[in-house]
Amino acid sequence: MYGILEKMSEIQQLADLGTEESTPELICARVAKIFRVSETEVALLELSGSMLNFLYPAELKTAGAIPLSSSAVAARTARSKQAELFNGFAEVKHFSIFELVKLGDTGLDDQVIQKLMSAPILGRHGEVEGVIQVSRKAPRLAAAGPDFTADDLRKLESVARFVGMLMAKGPAVVPSPG
Repeated sequence: MYGILEKMSEIQQLADLGTEESTPELICARVAKIFRVSETEVALLELSGSMLNFLYPAELKTAGAIPLSSSAVAARTARSKQAELFNGFAEVKHFSIFELVKLGDTGLDDQVIQKLMSAPILGRHGEVEGVIQVSRKAPRLAAAGPDFTADDLRKLESVARFVGMLMAKGPAVVPSPG
């Protein structure tokens, strides 16, 4: 029973976002709180044609897009419509180019993704709208904090469903200027 109530309160943190204020920044800030990670450890991507474009973090909007046909984890998540969990992400083949972009003013240039969860954002009819990812960054695996669990992955899937509802409402989730 406690687990259900806890899950409801976490999703309620997202549900509190009204359609007027559902910006990628606010959504990702709430997601970061839910998973107890920094805001620079949350990514929100939108599918546009055959490319995944970053909506958040802002610094990655201009860093390029991920082709849906690529071997990137985000692309695989979008193609398979399946959530995935990696507690040894540095060993997984991925597009590390995005990790080289300095995010915010953390001053931590040696931070790389050590652990990652990735979930598809689906629209009303099961079509892929995007991907949401939560990571733990650190210079090395031992410093990255606790492993993500199967329960964390289920929680991210619930978050992704909610974000999908926000995105399906039209202009609620819009790229912020910048």
